[in-house]
This record gives sequence, structure tokens and C-alpha cells, in this order.
Amino acid sequence: MASKPVPSYSMISASEAVRKVRNGDRVYIGSNCGEPQTLVKALFDRREELAGVDIVHLLTAGIAPYAGQEHLEHFRHQALFIGHNVRQAAREGAVDYIPVFLSEIPRLFKNGQLPLDVAMVSVTPPDAHGFCSLGVSVDLGLAACRHANYVIAEIQPGMPHTHGDSYLHVSEIDAFVDAEFPMLELKQEPTDDTARAIARHIADLIEDGATMQMGIGAIPNAVLELIGDKNDLGIHTEMFSDGIVAALERGNITCIRKTHRTGKVVASFCMGSTKLYEMLDNNPFFDFRPSEYVNDPFIIAQNERMVAINSAIEIDLTGQICSDSIGHRFYSGFGGQVDFIRGASRSKFGKPIIALPSTAKNGEISRIVPMLKPGAGVVTSRADVHYVVTEYGAAYLHGKPVRERVLSLIRIAHPKFRDELLAQAKELGYVPKEQPALATRYPDELVKRERLASGELVTLRPIRPTDESGLKEHFYSLGEESIYRRFGSKIKALARATLQQLVNVDYKLHMAILVTAAEGEGELVVASGRYYVNQTTNFAEFAIAVRDDWQGKGVGTLLFNQLVEAAKLAKLRGLEAWVQADNTKMMHVIMKSGFKVETEMSDGQVHLLIPFAKEATPIPAPPPEAARV
Repeated sequence: MASKPVPSYSMISASEAVRKVRNGDRVYIGSNCGEPQTLVKALFDRREELAGVDIVHLLTAGIAPYAGQEHLEHFRHQALFIGHNVRQAAREGAVDYIPVFLSEIPRLFKNGQLPLDVAMVSVTPPDAHGFCSLGVSVDLGLAACRHANYVIAEIQPGMPHTHGDSYLHVSEIDAFVDAEFPMLELKQEPTDDTARAIARHIADLIEDGATMQMGIGAIPNAVLELIGDKNDLGIHTEMFSDGIVAALERGNITCIRKTHRTGKVVASFCMGSTKLYEMLDNNPFFDFRPSEYVNDPFIIAQNERMVAINSAIEIDLTGQICSDSIGHRFYSGFGGQVDFIRGASRSKFGKPIIALPSTAKNGEISRIVPMLKPGAGVVTSRADVHYVVTEYGAAYLHGKPVRERVLSLIRIAHPKFRDELLAQAKELGYVPKEQPALATRYPDELVKRERLASGELVTLRPIRPTDESGLKEHFYSLGEESIYRRFGSKIKALARATLQQLVNVDYKLHMAILVTAAEGEGELVVASGRYYVNQTTNFAEFAIAVRDDWQGKGVGTLLFNQLVEAAKLAKLRGLEAWVQADNTKMMHVIMKSGFKVETEMSDGQVHLLIPFAKEATPIPAPPPEAARV
């Protein structure tokens, strides 16, 4: 059967097409790597004939000759996002920045708040049915073209034909122009040690079957490199780049467990290489849709286990995120950050993440600050923030009091700024004056996850200063017998000062390990163990407490083994404990450990010595009573 003829359309020159632009018009320019550079150049060439023309667009990857003080009589850029090619003009005050959520921009075109006279976009050649695809840049293109008075399409032969809600029919286009410039590409930003360290912490938060949103840059690329052990991941993101290719080839991304648009990578634009564009061309696995759909928080939330990864310029100690300006100087834009942070927060098991290096300017300044710079805008509010990740770890802030937020963020700040941040936090009244200094390094190597024989997944990790409320709840969950077994007396309460001592450890002479289990969006402390080092003998006295309702599940054994691992890493000679003679549970944990255990009975207690070396070791004198909290 013969194919149907392509509906007729006529080509005109770019200079002729832009003749439709008049003084005072507002002109939309297609975004990202879909920028119609031929039309942009032709419009700029008319600059002496035009006055008061507003140029509207998101980030564009190509030329922007109209931006600058010298062209203000002719053109003024109304920036929905400030990219590299207009940033200098923004510094000079020659750009009108519009702070707005990406999901809400199409409504501005539709309701006449930001009316468009002309829309200029790049498209594929029409297919046999007369449809052109907006290719790599659907985002605002459809809304702009459908609400502009005049539409000019630059036909780009290198543009991949993308599937989804990405089509314009020739009847919706007023003028067609041949592209004079090749398809725009974006080079991959190389990953470095900092980006990989951040990505490792993010990868730990990504579960099999999760759906991811990520941007473009070193950190998203590094995340995609480090998810090689993850299965059946999905993608729902406003943008992506070449980093996705390897993850697809490895089979990490299948989208088969997505709960919305199952089996599809959903996006509104991409920026990358010819290899990426060739993979997209006529590939129904990729579903390109407009920003008002992709970035709608209610649509995003329909993806279970939604992981949203976004960046920031700086964050204050209470959790306020600035990501569009450096002080009063506008740098980028809102983009889709808040859309995805809120969408992921409403997703079942969702994880909204803000990721940033701990420092800027080659380590000269901290990105975690007591207060945002004067004039800095809050893009994501402190109430919206959940996870914050730097190369030093992940901090969970949502639903936490300011004191815990502050300590969590200081813990993942660069070590050289931690003391200064803590001092400023005390001055601001965020933390008590008596708050001890934080350890310079958190022992991430002692974090591990284990599945119990009963099926529960638990995490073993060193304690943090922010665990005060969790440890307090754990203590008050213990029955009288468990408290007596742990402390040697029937104490009824833990004073605030004691709790402070218990959660602020140096991880060297004083180590504490918690066992936690997921409880809703948070975690439940089900067991705690700690040791104190006797520097004279280089042995450490340890103690363990397990919640009554978690006893008999093997938690105590796991915790003991983790304390042994910590002690060995610290190059201790061994562990010791004072155990009531009738505490058969603890005796069983220790005796089945495989170590040669030496015992000595004294006043109804058994002194257990557990040397790590095979040869016998003399029993050292017990540490003073004050050392055993």
C-alpha cells in the first residue's frame, strides 16, 4: 500500500519568517538543545528595525546575542531561567528574571498573564501524517505554540523524533524555515571525587524499583554510574543527559516497576550527544510530555518510591534552600526543584533529596551557612526539605526540630567549618551553649544493613548527636529487667545531661552503635551498644540493650559483632564486660562468638574478657565506676 503524501507546507527564509515580529511583541524561543538558532540569528539581524521586543525562554544551550545592555532599546530578555549565555546580562540588570515553578509557566501563556505574540521552535520534518515532533525539547514548546499568535518552526534534520505528547501538526505552524546550524549537543560534565562521594550517599538511598528524577551535571552523572547494583529502576524527570545511556545498557533502568506510565521513561527535555539523540529517535520507550504534566507534583507523586535529586547553591542551618541566586544576584531559576521535591514527598516511600558539595570556591567557603547571604531567595522552604546530602553524608531534616536540623547539617559540613558553624549556632540560640563539639569524622564504614531471620531489615550505624530523641525513646521502651541488665541498677530516668553524653561520642575512646528499623517515614531504635576504652590496657568495656519486643531475634548478636568490628578497626586488644551471673542471654551472645573468653566471678557478676589475639591475655583491672555510663 502506498504511503499517504505529506500534507503540503512551504519553506521560507528565516529573514522572511521573522518579518512577522513587530515592535513591542513578546517572542518565545524554544529551550535547551531545541533552541532554533537560525531564527534567533535572523531576529537579531533585524535589531535596528525593532524596538521594545521581549524575549522569553527557559535555559537555551546556543546563542543569545540579544542579551546585553547594548541591545536594550531593541530587545529585553524576560528570563524564566537564567542560563550561562545570559548570566552576564543578568548581572548588568539587562534581564527581567521571573521566579516561577516550571509546572506553572504554561498557565501564564494560557491565561494571558504572559501573552505570546510569536513562538519560535525547532522541530523534526513532518511525518506522513503531517506531524512534527518537538524532539528533545517538549517542555514549554507545545503551550507556547498553542497560545502564540504566530508560530515559526525551524526544521532540524538532526532532531530525533520523540514519542509522547510532543507533536505539532503542520496546520498549527504558520511558517517553516530550514536550519542553518547543526543540532545542539551538550558535553558530559566529568565526575570528580567529590561528586562520586555525594553520589555514593545518594545511591544508598535508592531502592530497587525506585523511580528517579535527576538533573544534568557531575552529581547526577555520578549517581547513574553508581547504581549498577540496583534493579528495575524507573525514570520520571524533567530532563536527562547521556548518563542514562550506560544505566540502560546495564539493565538497571527498565521502568517495569513504575506505578505511573509503567514501562516508560517520562521526561520533558534532554540535552546530550548525538549518541543519545540516536537512541531516542522513534523509540517508544521514551515518553516526552510538556512541563505542566511532567512537573505536576500530583503526577509525580503517583510514582511510588519517587527519588528526586536536586541541587542548591547554599543551605542555612535551619534547612532553607537557595538555588537561584548568589545573594541578591540572580544566577539560575526555580526550574522544577520545588515541583519534584513536593511530588516526591507525597509519593509512597518517596525520597526528596537536595545534593550539594560542602564547599565552594575551591574549599574557601562553606555552602552550609548559619544564615543565607543578604538578598538570597528561598527556593525550597525548610518545611519542604527532607534529605540533604554532601560528600560527608546524608542528613534527614523533615519533621525534626531546629536543634536536630542544625546538628545534622553541621555533621555533613566540611570538617574545617564545623566548629565555626557550631559556635554561630550557639550564638543564634539554635543549640544549647553546652553542646559539645562534633567529631571530625563519622565512621561510615561501620554502617551496614542486615535482614533478620524473622524478615525485618535493620540498619546498624554509629550514633549521631541528633539521636537524642531516638535514644531517649529507646531507653523508656525498656522494661525494668532490661534496664537493670544494661545499667546495673533500676534507674527510672535519663537526665538531659546524660543523654548529651551518650549521643556525643568521639568514635575513638567512646563508641556507640545503634540498631534501627524503619518506622513509617522515620526510624525506630531497637537496640544500642557502646564501649569505653581503657587507655591503660587498650581494652574496652561494652554494654548492650535490646528493646524487649525485639529480643530473641538475633539483634544482640549483630550488635555485638559490630562492636567487635569497630574495636578491631580502632586496633583495640579486645573487649570486656561485667554481666550479672543470671543474664543468660548476654552470656550466650558472648560465648557463641568464637572468641576465647576468659571469665572471673565477683560479687554476683561475671567479668568477661574477650581478647582478639589467640594467646591468653591477663585480665586488666576494671575501669572506675564513673566510666561505665
